[in-house]
Amino acid sequence: MASKQITPTRMELTKTKKKLVTARRGHKLLKDKRDELMRQFLELVKENMALRQKVEAGILSANKNFVIAKAGMDEATLNTALMAPKQEVNLEVGNKNVMSVDIPVFNTKTRTADANDIYSYGFAFTSSDLDGAVKSLADILPDMLKLAETEKACQLMAAEIEKTRRRVNALEHVTIPEAQETIKYITMKLDENERSSQIRLMKVKDMMLEEAHHYSERA
Repeated sequence: MASKQITPTRMELTKTKKKLVTARRGHKLLKDKRDELMRQFLELVKENMALRQKVEAGILSANKNFVIAKAGMDEATLNTALMAPKQEVNLEVGNKNVMSVDIPVFNTKTRTADANDIYSYGFAFTSSDLDGAVKSLADILPDMLKLAETEKACQLMAAEIEKTRRRVNALEHVTIPEAQETIKYITMKLDENERSSQIRLMKVKDMMLEEAHHYSERA
């Protein structure tokens, strides 16, 4: 047992009691952090599921329009129409701290604010289905970026939850029980030493009384 390797002194007892108080305080704080992380994680998961469904629906709609457009246009015309994108999107990546976890934040800025700048072709030789497909993808882009943001946030928070859970378990099942066991061991040893000292003192007292009694009898 680890406690038996510790010198049973009052200084060590005081030190271990302080360690136990700190461990219990840390255990409570980490449990609170874990619970709050779990709450925010579950909210992010719900948001992520809703975004994924929305993005998948948008991509499915765009694909259908692309298939119809391809059926009504020759491949060369379609490839030429989509060869040179007109609009440009700049992505800025920042972060925000949530319970000591750095969550990514994506901010986008388009080259122009004109919503029609997404079409890189003229409308004379293309079908309206192609316009619908391009518009669907343009509309779904913000949600796709938000989905990437929330999925990364979920991954980071899940890793932090697991790390916090391990620390809570280590304190709960290792550090705190070991400190309690050490305190019990030192207290027991100190009590034994105190009883031994009292017995020795009583024996010395009895010997002194007996010696005094013999001395008085000889006198």
